[in-house]
Amino acid sequence: MRVVIAGGHGQIALLLEQLLATRGDAVTALVRNPDHFADVSDAGAVPVLCDLESADVDSVAAYLNGADAAVFAAGAGAGSGNARKDTVDYGAAALFASAAVESGVRRFLQVSTVGIEAADSPSTDPEFAVYLRAKGLAEEDLKPRDLDWTILRPGPLVNDAPTGLVTIGAPRLPRSSVTRADVAAVLAELLNAPGTIGKTLELTNGETPVADAVRAVL
Repeated sequence: MRVVIAGGHGQIALLLEQLLATRGDAVTALVRNPDHFADVSDAGAVPVLCDLESADVDSVAAYLNGADAAVFAAGAGAGSGNARKDTVDYGAAALFASAAVESGVRRFLQVSTVGIEAADSPSTDPEFAVYLRAKGLAEEDLKPRDLDWTILRPGPLVNDAPTGLVTIGAPRLPRSSVTRADVAAVLAELLNAPGTIGKTLELTNGETPVADAVRAVL
């Protein structure tokens, strides 16, 4: 399988690249900073320079041509400011989805987040609310597209060692954290899980092995 990952230098993306390369998949990683190429190469992926905040659909589609799947794992990140949450978490996601449609790539995974429904709650931190709204807009942009999409909403992310044990379900799961490594493992399984097409799934650490948890969704 050939997979193209947007946000290829992100923490989850690097972990996913390692998993996919280990199982023999070919991975192309879209990276906006050439200084990050070495990290991506070390993870087993082929880095290409592509800034989704300034690229056009045709140029992104060219990287996707011939791919079997696309994974949107980009994010503006903490402290990035409200404007970049809109241009990355929403705008870049929509651009990448448009490029997938143009290039004929069917399988599309989008990493989102739990808590989107709290975006307009007065108790939500205003900056975090901007992030939640951007992720929500990206989800709503993706759903009507002619793609075999799955949206994955991880709980709060932690950098602990992978547990290999998760809970996957329809919104809303009880709020709980999940390791970035376990998110990557679930994404790797979802690529070959057509029964999850058209589903929005929430993810936390739990008690079920990753492969079994994905199969249970089917």
